[in-house]
Amino acid sequence: MLRVGLTGGLASGKSTVAGILRDLGAVVFDADAIVRGLYAPGGAGAAAARELFGDDVLGQDGQIDRARIAEKVFADPAARHALEARIHPLVGAERARLFADAERSGARVAVAEASQLLEAKTEADYDRVLLVVAPEAERLRRWEEKGGDAEDARRRIAAQIPPEAARARATEVIVNDGTPEDLRRKVEAIFRGWAP
Repeated sequence: MLRVGLTGGLASGKSTVAGILRDLGAVVFDADAIVRGLYAPGGAGAAAARELFGDDVLGQDGQIDRARIAEKVFADPAARHALEARIHPLVGAERARLFADAERSGARVAVAEASQLLEAKTEADYDRVLLVVAPEAERLRRWEEKGGDAEDARRRIAAQIPPEAARARATEVIVNDGTPEDLRRKVEAIFRGWAP
């Protein structure tokens, strides 16, 4: 089974690419969903966040507020690195379990969508790394369309690996700068190479 890591910067279109890959027959799972599970009440991520940041990361309901965590870690690289050191190994263990499940099910291609794949330096865990990139102006437009704040987006983009450095560490790169149909054609072409 081919293990693929799918990554890309904020609002680059990686979730859209994940959906296309799923349509084409790949087993796709989302590392961000794994992280959300870790931050659920009683989860190991929730415990780590409280140990690192105290009650500052709790919402009015007393549960972890991921937006408050994001404010902290995207404003302070040391805080981000401390949290990543606790969370990434937990995500890696769950990702390995999901890949094993996909292989047992007979999948030919399994894809882990992981926004922090390169930041976590986990590219060696995959047979292929597919990077989705898009022009920054387009990424900001998409983020704002979803109700996000442009300044928040700029902070997050600045905290991510620059596109040139990311390209050097990827196996394949999709430039998402056209129509949805253009993007689908690009994804289909790459998938055909993985699963002829």
